[in-house]
This record gives sequence, C-alpha cells and structure tokens, in this order.
Amino acid sequence: MPCFIALFAYFFPRVILVLVWLFSGYLGRAYHTVIWPLLGFIFMPLTTLAYAFAINTNSSVSGVYAFLVIIAALLDLGTHGIGPAVRRRRSGA
Repeated sequence: MPCFIALFAYFFPRVILVLVWLFSGYLGRAYHTVIWPLLGFIFMPLTTLAYAFAINTNSSVSGVYAFLVIIAALLDLGTHGIGPAVRRRRSGA
C-alpha cells in the first residue's frame, strides 16, 4: 500500500498536496507560512511533499532525507524541461 501511495504521489503530486492540505495538518507542521506550499504547488510539488515528509519525520533535512529532497527537486526540474524539448523535436528544429 505505501508503494501505491508513493507512485500516486509521483504521478499526481498536486492532487496529493491538495488532499494533504485539506485533510491533515501535515503541511502546516512543515511550513509556517502559506506562501511556500503555494509556490511549491505551482512550481515544485514533489519537492514540497518531500520536504514536508522530511520535516515531519526527522525534524530536519539531513542524511537520507536530504537525499530524498534533492531527488525530488531533480525530478521536478526535469519535468519543467520536457515541454520545450518535445516541442523542438516535433517541429524538426
């Protein structure tokens, strides 16, 4: 079951963020303002979830949790570059 939730969070991170925000205080414990989760929802949802997980589980981003946040950030940044690359390849440029 946890693997299914992790896969669902990978493919639909914004849905998970909204559900976590609506039904728990998980994001409130990790972020003390509304602006960071809102920006994370827009730009880097996986990183927002990974940071909240690290803070709620370990109280800091260190060790394995830092690795998790870095991997989530790289995955988020990778999805931002997919659109222009695909458009260039389709147009033949």
